[in-house]
Amino acid sequence: MLKDQVVRVVGAMSGTSLDGVDAAEIMTDGREVLEFGESAFRPYTEAQGAVLRGALGKWPEDDVTQAAELVETVHAQVLSGFRDAELVGFHGQTFAHDPKGRGTHQAGDGAVLAAVLNKPVVWDFRSADVQMGGEGAPLAPFYHFALAKKMKADAPIAILNLGGVGNLTWIDPRLPLPESEGALLAFDTGPANAPINDVMQSRFARPFDQDGALAAAGTVDHSVIETFMKHPFFYRMPPKSLDRDAFVGLSTAVAELADEDAVATLTMACAVSVAQGAKACPSTPERILVTGGGRRNPTLMKMLASVCDVPVAAIEDAGFDGDMLEAQAFAYLAVRVAKGLPTSAPATTGVGAAIGGGTISRPG
Repeated sequence: MLKDQVVRVVGAMSGTSLDGVDAAEIMTDGREVLEFGESAFRPYTEAQGAVLRGALGKWPEDDVTQAAELVETVHAQVLSGFRDAELVGFHGQTFAHDPKGRGTHQAGDGAVLAAVLNKPVVWDFRSADVQMGGEGAPLAPFYHFALAKKMKADAPIAILNLGGVGNLTWIDPRLPLPESEGALLAFDTGPANAPINDVMQSRFARPFDQDGALAAAGTVDHSVIETFMKHPFFYRMPPKSLDRDAFVGLSTAVAELADEDAVATLTMACAVSVAQGAKACPSTPERILVTGGGRRNPTLMKMLASVCDVPVAAIEDAGFDGDMLEAQAFAYLAVRVAKGLPTSAPATTGVGAAIGGGTISRPG
């Protein structure tokens, strides 16, 4: 692709909350976000969700064929609706993430999608970063930097994504490039929706705590929170990343609590881990803008506001779509990969130098 060419690109994201596939189109030259296009969401059925949950924690050498084919099929269904897109960014489904050990595993073959969609597909975004000593996550920060520029922010802000896992990006938009020293700091904060969703699924066969209603009715067990905050992860300096199931002990700790108290405690665990993470920012952000499914949980948002020292608001306050931000991010990163631009840097993943990841598969 020409260096300065503006590309109509669609990105797709299936997060660790396992609710479905988001797809979103943007116009970008890989630096600026020029225009937002159409978006779509395809939820997983209950049976499909069960297949994906059964593959969590598994690696490519394990038998994940059924789950991987499911990921490819559902993504193809969603992405086939974006006929005008010139390029596709395909994240795949994370089943396991152990950057300092076995690596990272996102299921789904971009070459299959390229053949089905008859478009070039950029995929396998994380492997190169991990191979170069990085955490491989989070990867949205370069897109967050572009959004801070688009909103003409003139002081540091933070974007918090609350999916299955929470991750925070501190941004200084006064610097010219996302890879500039001091422009970004990004890291996973701790568990977010994943343990809440798991409890809702196991106890009620419901995918999440609708409107935070159960958490609002419960009482937080502060002894569980105190033990939770002693986890070694919180003593590591960022950048750092998590596997979805890194805090299985937290779910065990609430197993004997009443339903509403268990969910309230898990919700507060998310909030206090964010507040702890925010202390690592190079300077206090002007505000924290929240994206991902967690921002739709009023109880979680109230808890965040109560424990954080800065204003907290949904990212819609800045004019962006918090449901589609991650999908948009992988659209943006796909163009950067196609143009040979970096997609991660030492301050976002801990990689040794700013590098670009991703594999490009072309039809035929």
